[in-house]
Amino acid sequence: MARYIMEEMPDINGTGERILYPKLARIKQASTEDLINEIAYNSGFNAGVVRGVITQMAQEMAHLMADGKSVKLDDIGTFTPSLTLCRDKEREKVEDGATHRNAQSIMVGGVNFRVEKKMVKRINGRCDLERAPWKSRRSSQKYTSEERLNLVLKYLEGHSFLTVHEYQKLTGLLHTTAAEELRQWAHQPNSGIGIDGRGTHRIYVKK
Repeated sequence: MARYIMEEMPDINGTGERILYPKLARIKQASTEDLINEIAYNSGFNAGVVRGVITQMAQEMAHLMADGKSVKLDDIGTFTPSLTLCRDKEREKVEDGATHRNAQSIMVGGVNFRVEKKMVKRINGRCDLERAPWKSRRSSQKYTSEERLNLVLKYLEGHSFLTVHEYQKLTGLLHTTAAEELRQWAHQPNSGIGIDGRGTHRIYVKK
């Protein structure tokens, strides 16, 4: 039985309207050993063989992605490596004569995953949802959307970048709400906020 809560969406337009969306509550993480045991039990394969295949698959996927390839696993999804600048390296600028970033300044910052539709359909077919009996936490309403944007711009005047974690501390927003609000601002041309990096290396900068 999977439980869900209704979590508040950020009011990026400052309308005062509070919109809720469903989110799985208290997701537990299945370990590799859990997966191995499930495969062994349902397929009849020896658990040691399954463990060996998974270990080798992880190594071979890393090798393929290191060669600049994406890896598609049928009925599961596609894994694609993404690049980011090494820590403390400035972004390359488009102006003539600007310093160019070389290969030593760039690293793989993460791996993007795009799930196969068949996997989503399979999950939906087995998912039995129930609303959680507890109330979801709500983001702080101490600041309006406009005030939070001003907080970000003021923060970036004295810092080279802002993380979602720092934004949470500044505003009192929950992680999902904070991340979504920053992402929306970064895609608004006149917000004054830009975005850099990917995944866990994503940061927000002043345009």
